Amino acid sequence: MLEVFDSLKNLNFQMLMDVYAQSNRENGAIYFPQLSELQGISMVEQQFYTFLQEVFFKTPDSRYCVWLEDGRYVSALRLEPYRDGLLLEALETAPQNRRKGYGHSLMLAALEQTQGRPVYSHVGKRNTASMALHMGCGFEKIQDCAVYIDGSVSQNAVTLKRMG
Repeated sequence: MLEVFDSLKNLNFQMLMDVYAQSNRENGAIYFPQLSELQGISMVEQQFYTFLQEVFFKTPDSRYCVWLEDGRYVSALRLEPYRDGLLLEALETAPQNRRKGYGHSLMLAALEQTQGRPVYSHVGKRNTASMALHMGCGFEKIQDCAVYIDGSVSQNAVTLKRMG
């Protein structure tokens, strides 16, 4: 079942972090190699909470979409203004819930919320699972690099677009 959040008020942050646990562990090791694994994860989570509170949810029309199964968050993504539409980002399904269709269900339900606006997404060139999911949901590759919201460019990702 889709839940959409436009503020931190009703979003269960710890359940959200459970979805992103694998990425948080990886990011903790990358950005805080001098810290223990638990300290690195804690720092990543604190920075993410601050980002949501101070940047993401203060941006008009930004929302977090979460797929719930049996009362648990199993998959999540963000939508925020980008170019002439929205950017779908941070799509992740908790590892123990992958290959069960949750990411696909979440993406389709979230796309229904976009009111016909174009939706963009950046996917790593090596991330074949995410690429297949996006293509299966109607995205098409429009650029062989990713231009992020902050203006930075990555040659390691592509830009995809789906018309509402």
